[in-house]
Amino acid sequence: MKISNHLNIQDFQKIIIENQKIELDDTLLQRVNASFQFLKEFSKNKVIYGVNTGFGPMAQFKINDQDTHQLQYNLIRSHSSGIGNPLPADEVKACMLARLNTLSLGHSGVHNSVVNLLKELINRNITPLIFEHGGVGASGDLVQLAHLALVLIGEGEVFYKGERKSTKEVFEIENLEPINVEIREGLALMNGTSVMSGIGIVNAHKANQLTEISIKLSCAINEIVQAYDDHLSEALNGTKLHAGQQKIAEKMRAHLADSKLVRKRADHLYTHFEEQDKVFKEKVQEYYSIRCVPQILGPVLDTLEYTEKVLENEINSANDNPIINVEDQHVYHGGNFHGDYISLEMDKLKIVVTKLTMLAERQLNYLLNSKINEILPPFVNLGKLGFNFGMQGVQFTATSTTAESQMLSNPMYVHSIPNNNDNQDIVSMGTNAAVICRKVIENAFEVLAIELITIVQAIEYLGFQDKISSSTKELYNEVRKIIPAFSDDMVMYPYLENVKTYLKTT
Repeated sequence: MKISNHLNIQDFQKIIIENQKIELDDTLLQRVNASFQFLKEFSKNKVIYGVNTGFGPMAQFKINDQDTHQLQYNLIRSHSSGIGNPLPADEVKACMLARLNTLSLGHSGVHNSVVNLLKELINRNITPLIFEHGGVGASGDLVQLAHLALVLIGEGEVFYKGERKSTKEVFEIENLEPINVEIREGLALMNGTSVMSGIGIVNAHKANQLTEISIKLSCAINEIVQAYDDHLSEALNGTKLHAGQQKIAEKMRAHLADSKLVRKRADHLYTHFEEQDKVFKEKVQEYYSIRCVPQILGPVLDTLEYTEKVLENEINSANDNPIINVEDQHVYHGGNFHGDYISLEMDKLKIVVTKLTMLAERQLNYLLNSKINEILPPFVNLGKLGFNFGMQGVQFTATSTTAESQMLSNPMYVHSIPNNNDNQDIVSMGTNAAVICRKVIENAFEVLAIELITIVQAIEYLGFQDKISSSTKELYNEVRKIIPAFSDDMVMYPYLENVKTYLKTT
C-alpha cells in the first residue's frame, strides 16, 4: 500500500491486521523534506521551542548551538521511563503507523530518515518495547513515544521474531541505520497522540467484532425462546429515529431470515382468546435482554462509528508542537499534542462495551435460570440434576468479569492530575483511557465466549439444530469443533479460552 497524505481506519486494518506492506509516495517524502529544510533555515536566530530551548517548564533556558543535537538525545533517553506490561505488537504497530502518518503531513520539520525507518520497522514487524504505564496524554504520549524514539536512534529494545532483543543487535541483523537527529527529531517523535490513537484503532476494530458477535448471540437467544419478531420489525424500529437502533434491527432480521423458530405475533396472539383465559400460557412479551436488543446495541454502534471518525481525524492531524507551516513560512506554538479527543472516545467506547457485556451477562442468566425461561433445565445442565452442574461454574466467571468492567468504566477523561512543575496543569490521561478500554474489551470477549457455549448447549438440549437460522447454525458448528456436547462435568477453562480465541479471529 502506498501512503501519500491520508489514511482511513480500513487502511490501518489492512496494514495492522492483514500485514500489508507500505511504501512512501514521492510527494510525501518531498513534503517532509520541504518542512525540514524550512525549519532548518527559519530557526536560525529565532527562539523555537524544543529546537534551541529546554523543554516544558525549562523552556526559558536557551540551548547553545553546539548542544542542540545532544538536547534531542537527552530528551529521548531521560523520558524512556515507562514501566508495566509491554504493549501488544498490534498496538505498537498501529502507534508507529499513526506517528509516521502525522509526521508525513509536513508540519513537524523532521529528517526523511525518520519516516523511512518507521516504514521499515512496520514492514519487517520489528516491535519497539513500549510500556503501558507512562505519559499522561497532554504533551502527547511523551513516555511511551520516547521508547519508540529510543529504538529509532538505535537504542532500547524490540520484539523480533518472538524474542525480546536489543535494538542494536536487530538493526545489525536487518542492516538498518538509526535516524539522523538534526533539529527536533526527538521532540517531534515524542510530542503527539499516536500511542493512544494506535491503541484506540485496535480497540475500535475489536469493538466492531464484539458488536457483530453480540448481534448473532442475541439472534440465537431469540430463536431458542421462539420469540415473536415484531420487536425487530422495520415498522417498529423506524418509529425511533436513531440510526444505530435501526441498523441493529436490520442486521438481526437478516440473520434470522431463514430461522424456523422466531414467530409472528399475528399467528398466535392476534387470532382469538377465550374469555375464561385469565392467565395466558404464551408470553405476551419477552424479557428486555431479548426484546430490547436494538435499543441496547444501537447506542453501542452509534458510539463506535463516531469513535472511528474521531480516531481517523486524529491520525490524519498534526499533533505535535510547535507546528511547522511551510506555506505561511511560520512556526506556530500551541497544544495540538493534547489527547482529550481520544481520551473521551476511549471512555465512551469502554462504557458501551461494558453495556454490551452486561447485556450478554443478563442473556446468559436468562438461559441458566430455569424459573425464568421455563424451557431449559437449571444451568442448562444436560446431565443429572443435583449430581452434575452444567454451566453453573462458568456463570461465576461471567458475573465477576462483568462486574470488573462496570468498575473500570469510570472515566479517565476527568482524572487530571497536574504535573511537570504544573506546566501540564490539565491533562487527558488518554493512553490510560485506551489501555483500560482494551481491558474492558478483553473482558467482553470472555463473557461472550461463556454465553456462546451456553447457547450451543441450549440448542443441543432443545434439539433445535435443524430449525435455527443458517447464521446461528454456523456458530453452533464452529463451537462444536471446539467443545463437544457434554452432560458430564468437565474442566472448562481450556474450552473457554479456545472459544474466546475463535471469537477474536472470526
